[in-house]
Amino acid sequence: MAEANAGLAARAATLGILSAIMEDGQTMAVVLANKNGPLKGVGPQDRARAQRLALQVIRLLEPVDRLLEPHLRKAPPLAVMNILRLAVTELHDGAAAHGVVNAAVELARQGKRTTHMAGLINAVLRKVPEGAPLAGPAQRLPRWLRQPLVHAYGRDVVAAIETIQAKAPPLDITPRGQTLPEGSVLPTGSIRLAEPGQVSSLPGYASGDWWVQDAAAALAAPLLAVKPGEKVLDLCAAPGGKTLQLAAAGAHVTALDMSAPRMEKLRENLTRTRLQAKLVVSDALHWQPDHLFDAVLLDAPCSATGTIRRHPELPFLKDGSELAELTALQAALFDRALMFLKPGGRLVFCTCSLLPDEGEAQLEAALLRHPDLQVERPVLAGIDPAWITPAGGLRLRPDYWADLGGMDGFFMVKVSRGYGAVRAGTHPTSEACCPPVDTP
Repeated sequence: MAEANAGLAARAATLGILSAIMEDGQTMAVVLANKNGPLKGVGPQDRARAQRLALQVIRLLEPVDRLLEPHLRKAPPLAVMNILRLAVTELHDGAAAHGVVNAAVELARQGKRTTHMAGLINAVLRKVPEGAPLAGPAQRLPRWLRQPLVHAYGRDVVAAIETIQAKAPPLDITPRGQTLPEGSVLPTGSIRLAEPGQVSSLPGYASGDWWVQDAAAALAAPLLAVKPGEKVLDLCAAPGGKTLQLAAAGAHVTALDMSAPRMEKLRENLTRTRLQAKLVVSDALHWQPDHLFDAVLLDAPCSATGTIRRHPELPFLKDGSELAELTALQAALFDRALMFLKPGGRLVFCTCSLLPDEGEAQLEAALLRHPDLQVERPVLAGIDPAWITPAGGLRLRPDYWADLGGMDGFFMVKVSRGYGAVRAGTHPTSEACCPPVDTP
């Protein structure tokens, strides 16, 4: 009975998460941070299971709805539909039908908005074929995002991206020490764990021998190629994977971000890994350093469309209207970052976006604004030369390494500043440098 109740608690929390996302427009990061939200009082194991189930429901939304549609005369209320979606998702993932159907009925009975439809839920789920096979294409991206991606990459590539995004991603870690969990070593040196379980209980976590970081995100710091003793600035640094890489390479790192809570997480990771960096909570467009830097890494705020495999709710909480503001901010931060460089210094600009407007177009515009910039083509172990753009940037997509589980989408480029660079001074400002989008 205790086990059944625990399973019900996790499922109820899953429905709470789905409601917060679909009805209230909250991201998963906001839901997890809300101490009075749907996860209030939920134990660690149920909390982790609820998060995993909610993300899986969103990843499979369209295929699940296609399976349910023939068994519904009309679309039920969202709360009822989400109970059905959760049950079908569990059935598709191999859960025992008896337990899943009983839990769905009980969840309906416990809800004020759903109790009168418990019978419908029971009847519909008993018509679902064993194993809930899902046919047809994977969950499609919304039109505001799919259309420009088809224009940039073609329909076949976008379909391949959607296929990868429909699967729960593996966990990548960046190794530093000798104590490491078992996993496969990727061509670029990251270690990939297929089923990691509780991250904090894995070998080497407590001793700081590694940290969680998607393999694509882990390429930005090596691209900067810092040397021991160099003064390096990490802009929009939190949650800090790149800061840890730069510090581990021996650089004197200043990490800046305007989110104090996210910087506290970075502080904890520095302590765990026994690495050092100077942490600054400030807006990069207002901040004035007391010295210039040998190198700057700017992971600029963006649409985060490259991280949908990990955050499948993101494209459905947006409509693309924020892109103009984001691209303007990226350009301002690019220019500002150059002002922090010593003459001859180098900058890596990156965004976890699939949209060329937030990557390739930013580089093209920056080169027009700054004729003294030189693009340095990436020379990194394990990358495919086809990933390098004609202009010398690095375009990463989720469908790369599809047989290994894919990767996050990124654009990154290294440029060097000619001698005669301007010192940091006044610059157009923004109220929102480095917004709390949970990018790797």
